[in-house]
Amino acid sequence: MRTLIAVIILSFVSSAGFAAEPCEPRAKAAPALHRLEAAMAKDRFVTYTPTSLKVVEGEVKPANAESIRADLKALRPYFDGLITYTARDGGELIPGIAEELGYKAVIIGIWTPGDPDELRNALALARRYPKLVVGLSLGNEIVFGKRGTWAELARYVKLTRERVPDLPITVSEPFAQFLGSDASDARDSLDFLLVNVHPIFESWFKTAGPENWADFDVKIVDKLAGAFCGPILIKETGLPTGPADMGYDEAKQAAFWRALERQMPPSKAHAFSYFAAFDAPWRTGDFNPVAGSHPEEAFWGLFTEARAPKPAIQGLKKLP
Repeated sequence: MRTLIAVIILSFVSSAGFAAEPCEPRAKAAPALHRLEAAMAKDRFVTYTPTSLKVVEGEVKPANAESIRADLKALRPYFDGLITYTARDGGELIPGIAEELGYKAVIIGIWTPGDPDELRNALALARRYPKLVVGLSLGNEIVFGKRGTWAELARYVKLTRERVPDLPITVSEPFAQFLGSDASDARDSLDFLLVNVHPIFESWFKTAGPENWADFDVKIVDKLAGAFCGPILIKETGLPTGPADMGYDEAKQAAFWRALERQMPPSKAHAFSYFAAFDAPWRTGDFNPVAGSHPEEAFWGLFTEARAPKPAIQGLKKLP
């Protein structure tokens, strides 16, 4: 979830001379990519991990269908698009339940692209729900977390595309990783970008305010658009609601989302997902690529772990 990239990165990107060129989507992916673009423009996405899925001391407690259904019922008045992280340990149940509840778009995440069982699950779901599944994301912060390289991700993209040539494929990394010179070949092979942009990890965060935090997201997407030809969807951004002694609270989280809604109205080219659906207290003990304790990891939710809405949700207009 971390970017840990400050003003120096923005300066580098500003002077890098990227220039967007006219482009067309891959022919086989074009119809599905148009569906993804339409979903970005008209659906409201939220980044979702089931409340019943936990990883404690390396042991996975899988999600169950009953809890997933309760989660998605709580989210449905406000969201009709989902971005997931895994297609196993219960994650493979999400698209079917989402379809039952009237969700309109799902981007399936694969936590470990090299896991043949998880990949098999994801591809089966894409084929089973062709109108619902609008994209596939191979991994989350694999390069940043040193779980793999850009060359390995490029190979996963190529191999996956051979099996589902008509499905838009991407990977998910912090913005700075997408802008690195070693990312160019893999980045340019993607159908869309699924990017993490976290103002709270920037050096200036505590001296800025909601409009500045949201403006940072807008500027990063603009920079990425100069380096990548295709739709860009922010997967992770926002503010946690705690701990209070770190300066986080519910009012600041709500203020950020209202500012981003004003500054980045969704379109076919650029949009954002709300992050994250629910608090996850277990995440404070989960693996983190950045050394040290990370108590804020428990508080990213727009809802508590018990599915109670926070002010950020209470101020969000319900969908028709």
